[in-house]
Amino acid sequence: MAVAALQSVSDQSPGSPLFLPSGTHVLQKLQAFLRAQYPSYGLQEVLTPTIYKKSLWETSGHWDNYKDDMFAVVGRGAQGGQDPGRQIGENEEYGLKPMNCPGHCLLFKSQKRSYKDLPIRYADFSPLHRNELSGALSGLTRLRRFHQDDGHIFCRHDQIKQEIAETLDFVHLVYQTLNLGAYKLRLGTRPEQFVGSVDEWGKAETRLRLALDESGRVYDTNHGDGAFYGPKIDILLTDANGKDHQTATIQLDFQLPKRFALEYDTSASNKKDMPVLIHRAILGSLERFTALLLESYNGKLPFWMSPYQLIILTVGEKASIRQRALNMAQQLAFPDARPGAQFLKARKFMVDCDNSNQSIGKKILDARKKGYSLYAVVGERNLEQPPDKQTLDVTLASHPKEQDVQKIIEKFVQSRIWMSQSESHEGKITNKVAATSLTVQQCQELMTEMDSRFL
Repeated sequence: MAVAALQSVSDQSPGSPLFLPSGTHVLQKLQAFLRAQYPSYGLQEVLTPTIYKKSLWETSGHWDNYKDDMFAVVGRGAQGGQDPGRQIGENEEYGLKPMNCPGHCLLFKSQKRSYKDLPIRYADFSPLHRNELSGALSGLTRLRRFHQDDGHIFCRHDQIKQEIAETLDFVHLVYQTLNLGAYKLRLGTRPEQFVGSVDEWGKAETRLRLALDESGRVYDTNHGDGAFYGPKIDILLTDANGKDHQTATIQLDFQLPKRFALEYDTSASNKKDMPVLIHRAILGSLERFTALLLESYNGKLPFWMSPYQLIILTVGEKASIRQRALNMAQQLAFPDARPGAQFLKARKFMVDCDNSNQSIGKKILDARKKGYSLYAVVGERNLEQPPDKQTLDVTLASHPKEQDVQKIIEKFVQSRIWMSQSESHEGKITNKVAATSLTVQQCQELMTEMDSRFL
């Protein structure tokens, strides 16, 4: 499966892909995977605006330190000044957000906080916009509009080490589940352009080093590569060409809480303290991560996130065969649907049906080229049994962990049916593969196990 199968591009919006249903499915599955883990790590998802006034970006420091990488927007009637009778700042410039941290600071500040409330952990999948140079744009790995599994943790100083350790554990869990192999950890220190004092930066860098040292993980240091507001730990994956791509990140920030005057009540009466802000992303840009996944899996997406999970291929032109194949596809796609229920159906699996008049060899070739994980053949022989015992001849077509899936399939083996894998233009069969004869219920069980084990 190629990136082109997931998205379209237009010169009307360079650096901002238009995702097809297939690509949208992949991004949504990644989001759902992370959302399922959030409760275990105390993260609460929020929704925040895409556009804020210039004054917010001045408060955060982005306007002075990141303005060239932002899209400035002028609202209706904006004059850069203040007209009588208008709300203060109504005529300001606006900026599309390149990151979520200022908005999350506004959320924290919107309520009175106690030391007992901390840590507070926000997660946000809102789209971000960064004004990248046109020459820097590259496929899905470098975009102007993208989605990031952004998160911000507001905590006390005594909670920093634990929060960073848990975030590193979260990264390890996700990357291990996705079978991405080894990844690199890199500490980025104070850059030439920064906010805050050298002393504050020194303390922040020390905290990150201690957390990395205690984690027992190997890391290196990239001097001067920190964000303008704080040092960071970057997680990097290496592509097939040996190029490193930054995906996850953990950043320690003493500056934004100060700039936004964030505070919480301490245990001492009438005393306030300022929280520490930890920026974190596990996958980073979901678009970039999808491109890296496709490369890492050699174009074969795992079943659980694939937009092409199963296709049913019919043999013969009988209407009864075609109708039964369509019914099977509905049963497999909506396994939890109640009989006769027309509404509130929850689609669980991506199941398609090829009822065309093409030869079975051509249908199989098309299914493989498109990247289906499984294909199932249904013909007259499969309909000889009563409806509840009728079978599909299922074959594993494309999967990055084929041996693991084959072991699951073996549990359901009743009989082997040898199917043609491909067919030449002359109609000759060039090779064959073994198919496994499964009932609809067994096929549901197979797909459920593949999905639940993230295969």
